[in-house]
Amino acid sequence: MNTPSDADLLAKWRTRPAPLLPLLHDFHERDGFLSEESLRAISEDLRIPIADLFGTVTFYHHFSRDPEGYSHPRVCTGPICALAGADELLAALPDAHAMPCPGRCDEPIPVLDRDRVLCGATVAELSSRPSPLPPAVPPDIEECVFAHIRSPGRATLAGYRATGGYSGLENALRGGSDALLDVIDASGLAGRGGAGFPTGRKWRAVAEAAGEPKTIVCNADEGEPGCFKDRALMDYDPHAVIEGMVAAGFATGATRGFIYLRYEYPDTLRILETALEEARGAGLLGPDAFGPGRPFDLWVRRGAGAYICGEETSLLNSLEGKHPFPRNRPPFPVTHGYEDLPTVVNNVETLASVPHILVHGADWYRDLGVGDHAGTKVISLSGDVARPGNYEVPMGFPLMTLIDDWAGGVPHGRKIQAVTMAGLSGGFLAGDDLAVTLDEPDIRSKGSFLGAGGIMVFDDSRDMIEVAHSAMEFFAEESCGKCFPCRIGTQRLTERLHGEGPLEIGAWIDEVHDLGDTMMQTSACGLGQAAPLITESLIRYFPDRISRHVAGSV
Repeated sequence: MNTPSDADLLAKWRTRPAPLLPLLHDFHERDGFLSEESLRAISEDLRIPIADLFGTVTFYHHFSRDPEGYSHPRVCTGPICALAGADELLAALPDAHAMPCPGRCDEPIPVLDRDRVLCGATVAELSSRPSPLPPAVPPDIEECVFAHIRSPGRATLAGYRATGGYSGLENALRGGSDALLDVIDASGLAGRGGAGFPTGRKWRAVAEAAGEPKTIVCNADEGEPGCFKDRALMDYDPHAVIEGMVAAGFATGATRGFIYLRYEYPDTLRILETALEEARGAGLLGPDAFGPGRPFDLWVRRGAGAYICGEETSLLNSLEGKHPFPRNRPPFPVTHGYEDLPTVVNNVETLASVPHILVHGADWYRDLGVGDHAGTKVISLSGDVARPGNYEVPMGFPLMTLIDDWAGGVPHGRKIQAVTMAGLSGGFLAGDDLAVTLDEPDIRSKGSFLGAGGIMVFDDSRDMIEVAHSAMEFFAEESCGKCFPCRIGTQRLTERLHGEGPLEIGAWIDEVHDLGDTMMQTSACGLGQAAPLITESLIRYFPDRISRHVAGSV
């Protein structure tokens, strides 16, 4: 096979939508790094100022500017993998580099080797393996997005159709866009990526907004440590995500869409590309997706490793080939999104819920939740628990029932010391607050939030100062640097958790509270607003450990 030239790669992408990221990936994989010559060629062809392009490329973790950098293994040193011996594995692999959590907390330790993901606690154990299927849930629990995910061949078009796939969309196309919007509104479906915004309201706002073409974006940049639910959905049920996006396009009048996939999911990329080709071949995507002369098509665009791209406006800037800073809001993406036009941005789980709602109805979905809570939520459970994995629970389900009864509890006779909520962003829950139910109102009443549904369990052998320091260090590294409260605040809080700062406990706590309050009130996006929940919850639940830390004792 001939190696493509610069001209070949540039010609391949210059007329396609959102060309910069795939073009950079092609050069990176061909040469093993991004050379200055390659960047200058891309800069000239796409008419991006070279200084802007250099700044953008160096912002991402996984684009190497060093020759052969692409070939160097990358080892997860995130919170769960750190407990499993990540530092030892990192030291044992030649030329390896550390990387933030790549979403394999259910089977640590992942290693990225070019376009492969290997997992294992030692070099000898490393192997390529598919994503674990979600564990079975009790028979009296009805699932939504996981209802058919364990069916053989579910990822193929034939396997998806065998359990009613695309039948909901076909009914919706006959019923009209207004009826589809009414069903999604009535279902109570809300964003499952963290914000919890009502899906029907977002779709209706885009449908009513002026400007064409409109766009549907699937936020599959699952970068929050401890979250790995979207990977399972895309690996085993890609057509559900596609059907949800096509339904969103029909409801809003959009003609195009993108799946923005995190870099660390190369296997998922191949699965999605295959599913999209199947959908195009069946006429579900393309020039007549909504009927003769009514087009809708989808493309995958792979990120390059930047936590901030999980924030929807940073993601949109990344898609457009810009530096992925968060945008100031208003205006919001529903009116000024991709290319400054009306855009829906939904999470993978949100979109995968839509086909089931279209088949079973709004009342069915609402009734899946406990009490007044609508629907279900996939929880990514990891850490010191017997059976880590993805569990789909009714919204409003008790946390401790999930941990003890479904996931087997804490092994080795230990007890729970704390759990994180919303991956890391929700900080810790501990003590009596572990009696919380899994819904936003109850969790927010404890000073945290559910977010994307990542929960990490830490038993009573863990040092919570070390856990908190690692978490804040992650936020400091991933801060985009656009606003100084987050850029400086995450660094100062990391230092306070590392032993720097006031030596008197009252002054230390006052300073940490002041830093956190300033970040929450003035940071430009959710990263800086949420990071202080780590230190605030640490102070609330572990005052004795804080006192020993400030005093300089273990």
